[in-house]
Amino acid sequence: MRYKNIDNKLFATNRKRLENLVQSKSLLIINANDEIPRNGDQYYTYRQHSDLFYLTGIEQEKTILLIFKDHPQENCRQVLFIIRPNEALETWEGRKLRREEAAQISGIANIHYLDEADLILRDYIIQAQTIYLNQNEYPKFFPEVPSRDDRFAERLKREYPLHSFARLAPLLWKLRTVKSITELELMDEAIRITSDAFTRVMKTLEPGMWEFEAEAEIIYEFTRRGATHAYQPIVAAGINACSLHYHHNDQPCNDGMLLLMDFGAEYANYAADVTRTIPVNGKFTPRQRDCYNAVLRVLNEAVKLYTPGNTINKINQRVNQLMEKEMIDLGLFTRQEVENQPADKPLFSKYFMHGTAHFLGLDVHDVGGKDTPLQTGMVLTCEPGLYISEEGIGIRIEDNIMVAEEPTILTDYIPREINEIEFVMKKKKGNKKPQSKRDT
Repeated sequence: MRYKNIDNKLFATNRKRLENLVQSKSLLIINANDEIPRNGDQYYTYRQHSDLFYLTGIEQEKTILLIFKDHPQENCRQVLFIIRPNEALETWEGRKLRREEAAQISGIANIHYLDEADLILRDYIIQAQTIYLNQNEYPKFFPEVPSRDDRFAERLKREYPLHSFARLAPLLWKLRTVKSITELELMDEAIRITSDAFTRVMKTLEPGMWEFEAEAEIIYEFTRRGATHAYQPIVAAGINACSLHYHHNDQPCNDGMLLLMDFGAEYANYAADVTRTIPVNGKFTPRQRDCYNAVLRVLNEAVKLYTPGNTINKINQRVNQLMEKEMIDLGLFTRQEVENQPADKPLFSKYFMHGTAHFLGLDVHDVGGKDTPLQTGMVLTCEPGLYISEEGIGIRIEDNIMVAEEPTILTDYIPREINEIEFVMKKKKGNKKPQSKRDT
């Protein structure tokens, strides 16, 4: 845990809200994420399953949560299983949670060790009328390796074929999309750390730096603030910014180029997701200025659409229309060409080929569908862009928006206007950048 303790009332409230969505005698089962092998005898850095964290605050591997609605014994309605600590394991891997610590973090009094799980689970299953199993239902995610939840579900359906099983994911989606005050505070901290990292890059960037040097400034700010990357950062100079998921971050930032930076801090497992595009030398050219302001105008109009009842698909449709008009004004094509364009391949899609919004929270692409009606308290991104590869111009401006009758730009204080960006970039830390090792 690299952050301040979170009041366990958040997790207790989340469990209660979830329990209220199911009928009596329902058993809900949520597993921790797997540890993912990296190579040799190494694992990738562990990240807890967002659903388990949302309900318990526990970040330790192999954890299992059971919720049994209306169990005859009140103190048995919520059970948490954790690894049994042992001296040999802790010598190599570090200290594991004790029962009282897991209880304090989660607010669950009934803590058992993992080696007790099978017996207790069988007793619960026999009493349950419906068993809710959790699986990742993100529509664009098709991992080849089954998750711990997937394997657990297969096992239970094989061992208890006569039982009634149900999907837990739709219920968790319903809860997780609307953020509580505590969640918004955690996201705000992630955004503030992200903001400071952007400012750090703007104050250090100089022509001749490499993309990875700019990334190093981001990593430094995140690390010293107890945060990690919410996703693999994009630090793309010049034409690299026209590759939407450019991750190499290994090319020079030359004079006259734009630098697109798309990154976000993850703090207490909550994500920020912000993009800013800045001139490497601190000054936009006239063409860059025109293109940038076109994207900014669209963003300012798009934010107004983040109101209750609207949907991502409707936002995307309107933003595409706005971007099309800006592209005509920029001379990328004419109104007449638009009128004669193929219906299945609109001209704007050559220069703006991605959606404008996605949900944000415990995951950078958080739960929620494109036709989900927006509600007050939801948080989404707003990220129009313009990518003109023949001119080496890639621009995206991305903010994090809280849905309301008057939408709130949570990232509003991160410089976005051209005069703000150029002003910050004038205030360099030193007069001359230290020579890069790549230059020697």
